[in-house]
Amino acid sequence: MSKLAVVRVRAHGDVRKEVEDTLQFLRLTSPNHCTIIEDGSSQRGMLRKAKEMVTWGPIKPSVLGELLRERGEVSGDSSITDEKIKEFTSYATIEEFSEAVCEGDTDLSDLEDLKAVFRLHAPRKGYKSVRRQFAHGGALGDRGEEINDLLMRMI
Repeated sequence: MSKLAVVRVRAHGDVRKEVEDTLQFLRLTSPNHCTIIEDGSSQRGMLRKAKEMVTWGPIKPSVLGELLRERGEVSGDSSITDEKIKEFTSYATIEEFSEAVCEGDTDLSDLEDLKAVFRLHAPRKGYKSVRRQFAHGGALGDRGEEINDLLMRMI
């Protein structure tokens, strides 16, 4: 089962209670926070409910590796290194681990004390429009493979 990267684009504001609850379930409490989830029917339902606040798409292993290396944190606010990957998992490097996560052989939760949310910078050159869907020239909704470009601009 593939993995989806979900990024919260819009801040709080006049948001329906059920949408705010869905964002809490996804652990997206602030703008420019990213989380990695399974691509399942219940998760797709949550994404459809929160589509006016988030953008998502399937993540590539190389981008996941870069995300773990640059923005991944374990408790105590220390960063993730190849040594920590080797210590807590059966993989030798971050790249091997991210490849296995994207293929579904392992999960991010196998890395002990990994924080579930990646705190990212605002994207370089900004979002196009935070009020329109991606298909209509905006920043919200399903991006497909374009999520990887957005993540690289945010890391």
